[in-house]
Amino acid sequence: MNSIGKQVLNALKGEINEIDYQRYIKQLTYDESESKSNLAIYRAPNALIANWVRTKFADKIAHLFEIKTNIKPTVSILIQSTSAATPSAVSNPTMQTNTERPSGSLLNPSYTFQNFVVGDSNNFAFIAAKNVSEKPGVVYNPLFIYGGVGLGKTHLMQSVGNVMLSQGKTVIYTSVEQFLNDFTRHLSNRTMDRFKDKYRKCDLLLIDDIQFLSNKNQIQEEFFHTFDALRNENKQIIITSDKPPKKIGGLEERLKSRFESGLVADIQPPELETKIEIIKKKCEINRVKLDREVINYVATIIENNTREIEGILSKLNAYSQLMGVDITIEFARNVLKEQMAEKRSNITTDLIMDTVAKELNIKPSEIRSKSRNSNIVYARRIAIYLSRSLTPNSMPQLAQYFGMKDHTAVSHTMKKIQELMKNDEDFRMKIEELSNKVSIATPE
Repeated sequence: MNSIGKQVLNALKGEINEIDYQRYIKQLTYDESESKSNLAIYRAPNALIANWVRTKFADKIAHLFEIKTNIKPTVSILIQSTSAATPSAVSNPTMQTNTERPSGSLLNPSYTFQNFVVGDSNNFAFIAAKNVSEKPGVVYNPLFIYGGVGLGKTHLMQSVGNVMLSQGKTVIYTSVEQFLNDFTRHLSNRTMDRFKDKYRKCDLLLIDDIQFLSNKNQIQEEFFHTFDALRNENKQIIITSDKPPKKIGGLEERLKSRFESGLVADIQPPELETKIEIIKKKCEINRVKLDREVINYVATIIENNTREIEGILSKLNAYSQLMGVDITIEFARNVLKEQMAEKRSNITTDLIMDTVAKELNIKPSEIRSKSRNSNIVYARRIAIYLSRSLTPNSMPQLAQYFGMKDHTAVSHTMKKIQELMKNDEDFRMKIEELSNKVSIATPE
């Protein structure tokens, strides 16, 4: 008879696409001897698969366990080479206290300050988190970090947690959803004293996605008292959100005021140079070999969500191993072509024009004008090149759109840009980055 862990994976097979199942989920092994009712341990053959499953499917796996057992466990994805008898994240007493620990409160041990790539877009938040880890409860309490999905908020938050965990401190990491589920369960079981003890007696409380407190009055009341109890004892609180406190609708003013009473730090989408460094770091951690040209290409095609890097590296590495070939730029383009084609299916010349104009700080009307200003000519050539590359428009159609004499002028522009791309790697990367920004832009 299949173990409960195997049954859950079989159930998951019916809810995801076949490629993801074969490439990732099928590679997992359920560790029945180490798993418990509130902890499901799976082992993956390498770090890439472990990280991908942890990011994409851990919550879904936990939900399927809950359907089958009425208990929602923490799902831990470990690497097979790790000793089954002593999984570090499980054996640490500050994290594995009892069955009352919030679901999903295990920290990811790979989330450290050393593994976090710092750039202009995240430097302020990084320094703030580092200072908090050195003087918890003393500086910046609470620390409120906000930014878009996949920019590193959780990484920084858990980096502080891992530092304090190594010092023997009690750390609780949870999302608003988990906090709410835990509150509801204890309320219905009339065990609120245990709930309060758990959340109000830790040294560090990490709360992810605080924006989901919106319009939940009862849980806002409970979180307000939990917040005050911790801060009155000089215990550190770190909160993440997709927006700053004042822009979270449906949130009580007293909570907004408390969230703003410490330090509010934002993380912006990474610039190209930071993306490149992130990819290099991910390659180092996951032992994936990519040359500079492939790294630069990947940096230009990923969106602002840097979590996408894990999936791309996993896909390139899997295809490379299956086919027994090195990952060259041609190989990478071929493997990722469907992914790029899907992004580009709804691109129009107007969208390209708007994106180029915004990025180069030039009005769309100027690009379509007869101006010979060097900056405008530069923008016009790029817009023409991208329009020809990313849309089905013919050269005569583009000549008409851009007010040019005939298609030979478009042809000349194409050759000029191609020559520049061939001889200037920085320019080529700029074109590819703009191409990706066009692909992910949403028409207004």
